[in-house]
Amino acid sequence: MFPVAETRRADRLDALRGAAIVWMVGYHLAFDLNHLGWLATPQDFYRDPLWTTQRTAIVSLFLLCAGAGQALATAAGQGWPRFWRRWAQVAACALAVSAGSALMFPRSWISFGVLHGMAAMLLLVRLAGTRWPGRTGWMWPVGALAVALPAWVAHPLFDTRLGNWVGLVTRKPVTEDWVPVLPWLGVMLWGVAATQALRTRRPQWLHGAVPAWTRPLGWLGRRPLTVYMVHQPLMIGALLAAGAWRH
Repeated sequence: MFPVAETRRADRLDALRGAAIVWMVGYHLAFDLNHLGWLATPQDFYRDPLWTTQRTAIVSLFLLCAGAGQALATAAGQGWPRFWRRWAQVAACALAVSAGSALMFPRSWISFGVLHGMAAMLLLVRLAGTRWPGRTGWMWPVGALAVALPAWVAHPLFDTRLGNWVGLVTRKPVTEDWVPVLPWLGVMLWGVAATQALRTRRPQWLHGAVPAWTRPLGWLGRRPLTVYMVHQPLMIGALLAAGAWRH
């Protein structure tokens, strides 16, 4: 079992999540500017390694933080009612993203993006933690298997919108965001396992003091879902207003 329940926030984790948010907002700002044709040199966000690598890194950082957060929540004694409330918020926001993207990108709308994937993976991780409380050593090899499996196994059955959430596709779907369970569940499992290892061996790495300049990052890191949902509408609205004013 986990040790005595912890109630302290992990300020360093909040700051790390906040840094991921800043990176994400910067990435999306560049995407929006490119989409509106405002960049001097048009960018290919779907194939250029400059952008695809950044996307992979950003999603990985968010899922590592999500796994870490789930490990800490379990250690703090989070019950199922509180878990379901937070899970419902993530799921509802995922549906809102699907609806909004369908209006803006009807041919490439988001059916299983980062929030959809996070909702599915958080549930799987929670169930695993309930089944094997405090035992996370198995998550390292299972996580590695989850990350590697899509490179080994693929089938046309998973190429539809009803099946591509699994991740074992033969071709990447046409969509603005896609974060399937495989391989990304592996990253979240690693976040859980790494955090549990730190809690046991280096707790000060999680709960140590943070420099004053990171406090704004911590503030952002405590509100990831809110920032995720509002930043794109605000930026797009501001850019469109600026475009109208310029003309």
